[in-house]
Amino acid sequence: MNTNLNIQRMPVLFIGHGSPMNVIEDSPYRRAWQDLGAQFGVRWPKPKLILCISAHWVTTDWWMTGMAQPKTIHDFGGFPQELFDQQYPAPGAVEWAAQTARVLRQPHHGQPVGVDLTDWGLDHGAWGVLKPMFPLADIPVVQLSIDVRRPMSEHFAMGQQIRALREQGVLIVASGNTVHNLRAMNRSAADTEAYDWVIDFDQWVADQISSRHLEALVDFQALGELANKAHPSVEHFLPLLYAAAAADAQEPVEFFNEGYQLASIAMRSVIWG
Repeated sequence: MNTNLNIQRMPVLFIGHGSPMNVIEDSPYRRAWQDLGAQFGVRWPKPKLILCISAHWVTTDWWMTGMAQPKTIHDFGGFPQELFDQQYPAPGAVEWAAQTARVLRQPHHGQPVGVDLTDWGLDHGAWGVLKPMFPLADIPVVQLSIDVRRPMSEHFAMGQQIRALREQGVLIVASGNTVHNLRAMNRSAADTEAYDWVIDFDQWVADQISSRHLEALVDFQALGELANKAHPSVEHFLPLLYAAAAADAQEPVEFFNEGYQLASIAMRSVIWG
Protein backbone atom coordinates (compact mmCIF):
# COMPACT_ATOMS: atom_id res chain seq x y z
CA MET A 1 0.00 0.00 0.00
CA ASN A 2 1.36 3.44 -0.95
CA THR A 3 1.10 5.49 2.23
CA ASN A 4 2.28 8.57 0.33
CA LEU A 5 -1.19 8.89 -1.16
CA ASN A 6 -2.31 10.56 2.06
CA ILE A 7 0.57 13.05 2.17
CA GLN A 8 -0.17 16.54 0.94
CA ARG A 9 2.49 17.90 -1.38
CA MET A 10 4.98 20.06 0.48
CA PRO A 11 5.76 23.59 -0.67
CA VAL A 12 9.22 24.71 -1.78
CA LEU A 13 10.91 27.55 0.10
CA PHE A 14 13.70 29.88 -0.89
CA ILE A 15 14.81 31.79 2.20
CA GLY A 16 17.00 34.89 2.06
CA HIS A 17 19.06 34.33 5.20
CA GLY A 18 21.25 37.44 5.35
CA SER A 19 23.25 38.13 8.49
CA PRO A 20 23.73 35.31 11.06
CA MET A 21 22.48 37.82 13.66
CA ASN A 22 18.94 37.32 12.36
CA VAL A 23 18.67 34.12 14.37
CA ILE A 24 19.07 35.91 17.71
CA GLU A 25 17.85 39.45 17.01
CA ASP A 26 14.17 40.36 16.95
CA SER A 27 14.25 41.40 13.31
CA PRO A 28 11.27 41.46 10.94
CA TYR A 29 13.01 38.71 8.98
CA ARG A 30 13.21 36.39 11.98
CA ARG A 31 9.58 37.11 12.86
CA ALA A 32 8.55 36.21 9.31
CA TRP A 33 10.40 32.89 9.61
CA GLN A 34 8.60 32.20 12.87
CA ASP A 35 5.25 33.00 11.27
CA LEU A 36 6.04 30.76 8.31
CA GLY A 37 6.97 27.84 10.54
CA ALA A 38 3.69 28.22 12.43
CA GLN A 39 1.78 27.57 9.19
CA PHE A 40 2.99 23.97 9.08
CA GLY A 41 0.29 21.91 10.71
CA VAL A 42 -2.30 24.48 9.59
CA ARG A 43 -1.79 25.54 5.98
CA TRP A 44 0.45 22.55 5.23
CA PRO A 45 1.10 19.33 7.15
CA LYS A 46 4.13 19.13 9.39
CA PRO A 47 7.07 17.96 7.23
CA LYS A 48 8.30 14.43 7.66
CA LEU A 49 11.80 15.61 6.77
CA ILE A 50 13.55 18.80 5.67
CA LEU A 51 16.05 18.82 2.80
CA CYS A 52 18.12 21.99 2.98
CA ILE A 53 20.34 23.44 0.26
CA SER A 54 22.52 26.11 1.87
CA ALA A 55 24.90 28.56 0.22
CA HIS A 56 27.42 27.65 2.92
CA TRP A 57 28.09 24.02 2.01
CA VAL A 58 30.26 24.19 -1.11
CA THR A 59 31.95 20.96 -2.18
CA THR A 60 33.60 19.10 -5.02
CA ASP A 61 30.82 16.97 -6.49
CA TRP A 62 27.46 16.73 -4.68
CA TRP A 63 27.11 15.32 -1.17
CA MET A 64 24.33 14.68 1.30
CA THR A 65 24.65 14.58 5.09
CA GLY A 66 24.05 11.05 6.32
CA MET A 67 24.83 11.16 10.03
CA ALA A 68 22.29 10.38 12.75
CA GLN A 69 22.95 13.62 14.65
CA PRO A 70 24.29 16.47 12.50
CA LYS A 71 26.45 18.90 14.44
CA THR A 72 25.63 22.61 14.57
CA ILE A 73 28.33 24.41 12.58
CA HIS A 74 29.23 28.01 13.47
CA ASP A 75 30.77 28.95 10.13
CA PHE A 76 31.29 32.68 10.75
CA GLY A 77 33.51 34.98 12.76
CA GLY A 78 33.43 38.29 14.59
CA PHE A 79 29.98 37.85 16.13
CA PRO A 80 28.81 37.84 19.77
CA GLN A 81 29.32 34.73 21.91
CA GLU A 82 25.53 34.32 22.07
CA LEU A 83 25.56 33.39 18.41
CA PHE A 84 28.30 30.80 18.88
CA ASP A 85 26.33 29.33 21.78
CA GLN A 86 23.39 28.53 19.52
CA GLN A 87 22.65 24.86 18.91
CA TYR A 88 20.10 23.16 16.65
CA PRO A 89 19.98 19.49 17.64
CA ALA A 90 17.66 18.26 14.89
CA PRO A 91 18.19 14.58 14.05
CA GLY A 92 19.49 13.40 10.72
CA ALA A 93 17.96 10.64 8.59
CA VAL A 94 20.54 7.92 8.03
CA GLU A 95 18.51 5.45 5.97
CA TRP A 96 16.63 8.11 4.01
CA ALA A 97 19.85 9.90 3.06
CA ALA A 98 21.51 6.68 1.94
CA GLN A 99 18.52 5.67 -0.18
CA THR A 100 17.97 9.12 -1.68
CA ALA A 101 21.65 9.63 -2.49
CA ARG A 102 21.62 6.39 -4.48
CA VAL A 103 18.68 7.61 -6.57
CA LEU A 104 19.97 11.11 -7.34
CA ARG A 105 22.44 11.43 -10.20
CA GLN A 106 25.14 14.06 -10.49
CA PRO A 107 24.51 15.73 -13.85
CA HIS A 108 28.13 15.91 -15.06
CA HIS A 109 29.08 12.24 -14.66
CA GLY A 110 25.89 10.37 -13.76
CA GLN A 111 27.22 8.94 -10.51
CA PRO A 112 25.10 8.88 -7.33
CA VAL A 113 25.37 11.69 -4.81
CA GLY A 114 27.93 11.04 -2.09
CA VAL A 115 26.97 10.56 1.57
CA ASP A 116 28.92 12.48 4.20
CA LEU A 117 28.99 10.69 7.55
CA THR A 118 31.51 12.80 9.49
CA ASP A 119 32.62 16.13 8.02
CA TRP A 120 29.64 18.45 7.79
CA GLY A 121 26.40 18.93 9.73
CA LEU A 122 24.06 21.92 9.72
CA ASP A 123 25.70 25.22 8.81
CA HIS A 124 24.24 28.60 9.69
CA GLY A 125 22.54 28.90 6.31
CA ALA A 126 20.46 25.92 7.43
CA TRP A 127 20.00 26.17 11.22
CA GLY A 128 19.90 29.98 11.14
CA VAL A 129 16.52 29.87 9.40
CA LEU A 130 15.26 26.49 10.63
CA LYS A 131 15.63 27.33 14.31
CA PRO A 132 13.13 30.23 14.16
CA MET A 133 10.81 28.20 11.91
CA PHE A 134 10.92 24.92 13.81
CA PRO A 135 12.33 25.70 17.27
CA LEU A 136 11.63 22.23 18.69
CA ALA A 137 14.23 20.76 16.31
CA ASP A 138 12.09 17.62 16.09
CA ILE A 139 12.03 17.28 12.30
CA PRO A 140 14.94 15.36 10.69
CA VAL A 141 17.17 17.59 8.56
CA VAL A 142 19.44 16.54 5.72
CA GLN A 143 21.65 18.94 3.77
CA LEU A 144 22.51 18.67 0.09
CA SER A 145 25.78 20.33 -0.87
CA ILE A 146 26.53 22.54 -3.86
CA ASP A 147 29.31 21.81 -6.36
CA VAL A 148 30.01 25.45 -7.14
CA ARG A 149 32.34 24.55 -10.02
CA ARG A 150 29.52 23.21 -12.17
CA PRO A 151 27.49 25.27 -14.70
CA MET A 152 24.19 26.83 -13.67
CA SER A 153 22.20 24.40 -15.80
CA GLU A 154 23.45 21.46 -13.72
CA HIS A 155 22.26 23.04 -10.47
CA PHE A 156 18.84 23.51 -12.03
CA ALA A 157 18.92 19.90 -13.20
CA MET A 158 19.67 18.71 -9.67
CA GLY A 159 16.75 20.78 -8.42
CA GLN A 160 14.48 19.08 -10.92
CA GLN A 161 15.53 15.70 -9.52
CA ILE A 162 14.56 16.58 -5.96
CA ARG A 163 11.13 17.87 -7.00
CA ALA A 164 9.58 14.41 -6.55
CA LEU A 165 10.55 14.41 -2.86
CA ARG A 166 7.80 16.95 -2.21
CA GLU A 167 5.24 14.17 -2.69
CA GLN A 168 6.87 12.22 0.15
CA GLY A 169 6.37 14.85 2.84
CA VAL A 170 9.83 16.39 2.34
CA LEU A 171 10.07 20.15 2.74
CA ILE A 172 12.74 21.63 0.45
CA VAL A 173 14.36 24.71 2.00
CA ALA A 174 16.91 26.54 -0.15
CA SER A 175 18.85 29.16 1.79
CA GLY A 176 20.82 31.94 0.09
CA ASN A 177 20.10 35.50 -1.07
CA THR A 178 18.85 37.02 -4.32
CA VAL A 179 21.64 39.60 -3.93
CA HIS A 180 24.75 39.03 -1.80
CA ASN A 181 27.77 41.32 -2.00
CA LEU A 182 29.63 41.65 1.30
CA ARG A 183 32.33 43.80 -0.30
CA ALA A 184 29.84 46.63 -0.82
CA MET A 185 27.98 46.43 2.51
CA ASN A 186 27.07 49.60 4.39
CA ARG A 187 26.61 48.92 8.11
CA SER A 188 24.67 52.16 8.67
CA ALA A 189 22.02 51.45 6.02
CA ALA A 190 18.40 50.86 7.06
CA ASP A 191 16.54 47.74 5.93
CA THR A 192 14.62 49.86 3.43
CA GLU A 193 17.83 51.15 1.80
CA ALA A 194 19.91 49.48 -0.88
CA TYR A 195 22.11 50.38 -3.81
CA ASP A 196 20.29 50.81 -7.12
CA TRP A 197 21.98 47.74 -8.57
CA VAL A 198 20.75 45.66 -5.63
CA ILE A 199 17.19 46.80 -6.21
CA ASP A 200 17.48 46.24 -9.96
CA PHE A 201 18.82 42.69 -9.72
CA ASP A 202 16.41 41.68 -6.99
CA GLN A 203 13.55 43.02 -9.11
CA TRP A 204 14.80 41.08 -12.14
CA VAL A 205 14.69 37.89 -10.07
CA ALA A 206 11.17 38.72 -8.87
CA ASP A 207 10.05 39.40 -12.44
CA GLN A 208 11.28 36.02 -13.70
CA ILE A 209 9.51 34.23 -10.86
CA SER A 210 6.27 36.22 -11.16
CA SER A 211 6.14 35.68 -14.92
CA ARG A 212 6.84 31.95 -14.37
CA HIS A 213 10.07 32.06 -16.41
CA LEU A 214 11.93 30.01 -13.84
CA GLU A 215 14.53 28.61 -16.22
CA ALA A 216 15.53 32.19 -17.10
CA LEU A 217 17.20 32.33 -13.69
CA VAL A 218 19.82 29.89 -15.02
CA ASP A 219 21.10 32.61 -17.37
CA PHE A 220 21.42 35.37 -14.75
CA GLN A 221 25.09 35.93 -15.61
CA ALA A 222 24.01 37.19 -19.04
CA LEU A 223 23.10 40.40 -17.19
CA GLY A 224 26.81 41.14 -17.15
CA GLU A 225 28.00 43.81 -14.74
CA LEU A 226 24.68 43.86 -12.90
CA ALA A 227 25.01 40.15 -12.13
CA ASN A 228 28.67 40.54 -11.19
CA LYS A 229 27.81 43.25 -8.67
CA ALA A 230 24.89 41.27 -7.26
CA HIS A 231 26.99 38.10 -6.90
CA PRO A 232 30.79 38.53 -6.98
CA SER A 233 30.71 34.80 -6.17
CA VAL A 234 27.72 32.68 -7.05
CA GLU A 235 27.17 30.43 -4.02
CA HIS A 236 24.37 32.55 -2.52
CA PHE A 237 22.43 32.60 -5.80
CA LEU A 238 22.67 28.86 -6.48
CA PRO A 239 20.14 27.71 -3.84
CA LEU A 240 17.50 29.72 -5.71
CA LEU A 241 18.08 27.53 -8.78
CA TYR A 242 17.36 24.38 -6.74
CA ALA A 243 14.16 25.85 -5.32
CA ALA A 244 12.95 27.16 -8.69
CA ALA A 245 13.66 23.82 -10.37
CA ALA A 246 11.85 21.90 -7.63
CA ALA A 247 8.82 24.14 -8.09
CA ASP A 248 6.08 23.83 -10.66
CA ALA A 249 6.02 27.07 -12.64
CA GLN A 250 2.21 26.98 -12.67
CA GLU A 251 1.69 26.60 -8.91
CA PRO A 252 0.96 29.57 -6.64
CA VAL A 253 3.94 31.69 -5.68
CA GLU A 254 4.32 34.41 -3.07
CA PHE A 255 7.11 36.64 -1.82
CA PHE A 256 7.94 37.75 1.70
CA ASN A 257 10.80 39.56 3.47
CA GLU A 258 11.18 41.93 0.55
CA GLY A 259 13.80 44.10 2.26
CA TYR A 260 17.55 44.53 2.45
CA GLN A 261 20.42 44.28 4.89
CA LEU A 262 23.62 46.33 4.88
CA ALA A 263 22.49 47.90 1.54
CA SER A 264 24.03 45.05 -0.47
CA ILE A 265 22.04 41.97 0.60
CA ALA A 266 18.49 41.36 -0.66
CA MET A 267 16.33 39.34 1.73
CA ARG A 268 13.53 38.44 -0.71
CA SER A 269 12.13 35.01 0.06
CA VAL A 270 9.78 32.84 -1.97
CA ILE A 271 7.11 30.21 -1.31
CA TRP A 272 5.94 27.93 -4.10
CA GLY A 273 2.90 25.78 -3.46
